[in-house]
Amino acid sequence: MEKNNQRSFRQIQYEKKWRRDKIVNRSIQVLAFFAFFIQWEVTTALGFVDSFFFSSPSLIFKSLQTLTKNNHLLTHIRVTLLEVLFSFMLVVFISLVIAVMFWYFDRLSTIFEPYLVILNSLPKSALAPLFIVWLGTGMKTIIVAGISVAIFGSIISLYTGFRQADGGKIHLVYALGGTKRDVLKKVILPGSVPLIISTMKVNIGLSLVGVVIGEFLAARQGLGYLIIYGTQTFKMSMVITSLVLLCLIAVLLFVIIDLFERLINRRKKSIH
Repeated sequence: MEKNNQRSFRQIQYEKKWRRDKIVNRSIQVLAFFAFFIQWEVTTALGFVDSFFFSSPSLIFKSLQTLTKNNHLLTHIRVTLLEVLFSFMLVVFISLVIAVMFWYFDRLSTIFEPYLVILNSLPKSALAPLFIVWLGTGMKTIIVAGISVAIFGSIISLYTGFRQADGGKIHLVYALGGTKRDVLKKVILPGSVPLIISTMKVNIGLSLVGVVIGEFLAARQGLGYLIIYGTQTFKMSMVITSLVLLCLIAVLLFVIIDLFERLINRRKKSIH
């Protein structure tokens, strides 16, 4: 009883410390965020930093107001979001299907895995001009550019994870008379859920990078187009405003996937 009481007391103390550290860390993060913007505004107001080149929080706010009044801002955000989401969903679907095929058919992986490694090492920005020649300008080209940045690494990551699945469970399925399809359904896919979600977290950022690269070259709308337009017309506040919005979009999409992961983990705990 005394040992159990000591363990429960230590557990309670540990949980309190963990919550306290979490609050402290979050508070420091928030303070650092506001401190950065305050010193940015102060240094530009005092002339230590040239606001023409580096803008300032107040100028970014004015730029947001101007773009919103002109009814352009929401259109550009919506276009970029749609392109990122389409690219991301296609990357997840295509990479999952190909990784499963590589695992299921060993000869496919033996033949094509070296080509995937080579394609993954290519600078994807070099492919964007080819997409423009092949597909023209517009959303289709931008979505393909977003896919190209994430797809090859995603396939390699998923396939490698499938190959490292629990060998004991696989042998048990075969020992009980199961087939390779049963191993896929009962061991590989269920056991790879954490890997798939972690790959999704990486892919959402890479899809955003690819879409912005595509918008630099082949768009008339979107936040990437605003960055190029602002640079060409020396409207640096527009450029930095677009960068801030891209950061917010990246955070939002990451948080959505993180919430999805927590939901899955809660369901697993409730089942067990």
